[in-house]
Amino acid sequence: MPLKLSPTQIAFNARGDGKFNKPFTEQVDFFQQKLNLPTERYDDILKSAHDRAFVVAGAMKADLLNDFRQAIDKSIAEGKSIQWFRKEFDTIAAKHGWTGWTGEGTKAGRDWRTRVIYRTNLSTSYAAGRWAQLNDPDLLKSRPYWKYIHNDTVRHPRPLHQSWSGLVLRHDHPFWRTHFPPNGWGCRCRVTSVPASEYKGHPAPDDGTYIYKDSAGQEHVLPMGVDYGWDYAPGANTDTSLRSMVQDKLIRYRPAISKALSRDVNRYINANQIASVFAANVMADKSIKEPAWLGFVENPEAVKMVTDVDTMGYLALLPSDAIHHVIKHHEHDGKGQRVAVAEDYDQIWRVLAEGDLSPTEPSSITGAKRFVAKLIIDGELFRCIFELSGKKLRAVSLVTMAIKT
Repeated sequence: MPLKLSPTQIAFNARGDGKFNKPFTEQVDFFQQKLNLPTERYDDILKSAHDRAFVVAGAMKADLLNDFRQAIDKSIAEGKSIQWFRKEFDTIAAKHGWTGWTGEGTKAGRDWRTRVIYRTNLSTSYAAGRWAQLNDPDLLKSRPYWKYIHNDTVRHPRPLHQSWSGLVLRHDHPFWRTHFPPNGWGCRCRVTSVPASEYKGHPAPDDGTYIYKDSAGQEHVLPMGVDYGWDYAPGANTDTSLRSMVQDKLIRYRPAISKALSRDVNRYINANQIASVFAANVMADKSIKEPAWLGFVENPEAVKMVTDVDTMGYLALLPSDAIHHVIKHHEHDGKGQRVAVAEDYDQIWRVLAEGDLSPTEPSSITGAKRFVAKLIIDGELFRCIFELSGKKLRAVSLVTMAIKT
């Protein structure tokens, strides 16, 4: 499949003082699949975790973060200028009474903060979109090599970035995993694809490393010429484990923020209707063993009431065994019970989050704690039994489901 835009057609204003022109599909898609993640500091998450999370350092309120997210989304999708974003920033901060943010109090500080937010999100989404384009299989067949290009119009060029300009390496060389631009705050370098004829056999540069100590005192080993937190390729890790990244965050956040984040994750997953697709696949292929991830437990307080277990940060899982159990044991019974179809499994997350919970007997095999969740949906009663997994997995899994009209 050919590129939707050529490198010369994509006008990238990385300096962040004008419009971010001509957004392209891969760039917009990359940003829109992110999840809102409340954070206290900009380095609460690093590197590839930013492929899955939208953050604004210090924005801990879910509604505040969501308004910033919508403003950035519009900036990318519609090519809005930084002047437009600054007006939105002022409006959003005033609306939510957000104070104490770094840069507050002076025009210069506010301009710096808005420039960082605007430029970082637009430049990384641009880079991620380019990563997706450059890895197009059809393009790689004819242009399997990539060339690093330094933007010579920058006011204060980085010597190492200049030295990398013109470097040609195969697209799958490890160098690109740590040096795919931007390689720091304000970096305006880029990468383009080239045919094999441009590769002259030169090895990747070995410029050494340096140690960076973060605000918590932890030391990080980084490649020379790459800023702290930028030693990754945006867009190369969109499959980064969202489970572990968010699960660890949920444990540390205050309940209100954890619940908001859980719901954001669950909305994202449910929008893809992964449960019904997974259920249909399991019904057609009995060899499927891995469970489907439905999201996170949204109501840990209610679950604790019936299990005496704190399920904050617990995964909500749909095992294939549960689907087979439903097929085998919960068909038409002549008393209003009907056969469950694949689409019914899209309601599991809702039954767990909104249903009436009550305790039930533990597993006769493992002794694991179980509970029942009931919810009426469109005039039908969904009755689900869930089981708690051990501390290592930290999950609530569906055991079986019955539906009565």
